[in-house]
Amino acid sequence: MTAVTLHPLHRDCQKVSQMLARLGEKWSMLVVMLLRDGPRRFNDIKRNTGGISQQMLTRTLRGLERDGMLTRTIHPTSPPQVEYQLTEMGLSLSEPASAFGQWVQEHLAEIDAARDQFDQRVISEKAVG
Repeated sequence: MTAVTLHPLHRDCQKVSQMLARLGEKWSMLVVMLLRDGPRRFNDIKRNTGGISQQMLTRTLRGLERDGMLTRTIHPTSPPQVEYQLTEMGLSLSEPASAFGQWVQEHLAEIDAARDQFDQRVISEKAVG
């Protein structure tokens, strides 16, 4: 039996893939962009992300907190108020996220045209084949 030799960057690639998966989740980038302007409370984030469930927002916030992108502060009021704020690392992530969002906005028409062209080609191929 031969031993499998992994590329030296294999472990790093796995970690990069994990972060790309987190950032590619439907709500993560929206939450990062909302927090870019400063701390927000849970319900404020929920209101401004239109359509996210409480459970999914909790999961998204916990994931971002675990990855060091935001901090969670519980204020000792009655009832307790929970506030979320980007860390320096999270704030630095908002810069490329914003640039990516701008890139998408600039290329939406091209993306839509490419998708339409692809879909029409697939439909034509199915009709022929």
